[in-house]
Amino acid sequence: MPDWVYAIILGLVEGLTEFIPVSSTGHLLLTKEALGLPDGFWGTFSVLIQLGAILAVVVVYFQRLWGVVLRIPTDPKARGFVLSVLVAFLPAVVIGLALHDFIKEVLFESPAIICWSLIIGGIGLLFIDRFAPTPRYDDAMELPFWTSLGVGMMQVFSMVPGVSRSGATIVGGVLLGVRKEAATEFSFFLAIPTMLGVFVLDAWENRNAISADQAGTIAVGFVASFIFALIVIKTMVAFVSRRGLSPFGWWRIIVGLAGLVALNLR
Repeated sequence: MPDWVYAIILGLVEGLTEFIPVSSTGHLLLTKEALGLPDGFWGTFSVLIQLGAILAVVVVYFQRLWGVVLRIPTDPKARGFVLSVLVAFLPAVVIGLALHDFIKEVLFESPAIICWSLIIGGIGLLFIDRFAPTPRYDDAMELPFWTSLGVGMMQVFSMVPGVSRSGATIVGGVLLGVRKEAATEFSFFLAIPTMLGVFVLDAWENRNAISADQAGTIAVGFVASFIFALIVIKTMVAFVSRRGLSPFGWWRIIVGLAGLVALNLR
């Protein structure tokens, strides 16, 4: 297949899975494995197209986020929201930089770890959907700092491929008394600095792995990632409100089991 077809497939996987609790990284790695795509350019490509998903969050929540920016000088609630996101982001910065090489060179090289992470995380989603504590916080933009820090600590677990950044942060929020819809929105907001940080770090480290003639392929993946992430973000909160997290739990278990079967048949 031509590279632009691979770019659309990977962009679709990134856009559809980045903001739902099924692990976009795990799905991308398993998809590349299934398509027989080597690391190098395609590894860097998978990071670069995350920028499309980040842009989708900004577009959907632009009015609310821009309103916060304008009110920062005069509104304590606006400053509190910004600080809560930064507090939640901090643990990933510290742990991510400390363990970056181990995560990339060990965890990302094991499809079996990804599959088991998907399965275990799926069971966790089924559990939390059934036994979630009574929510105390309804607004993603007014979470206490300690709650935001707890969500940020949960995000650290998503550094293991297959765990899911959105899954870890949504579950963390729910366990700390945040309503599922609000936990989902806070996960979107936290994704902006987190994914942007990962993008900048990996893009810099792999700046020599791409060339000008690959720009078209990257652009195709970027657009596909943006479009499908936009669709997911616009529908995710309503879906969680109606159906909960169980559908994503079952999906993770099915994909993880299918991956283990495929690995054993190779």
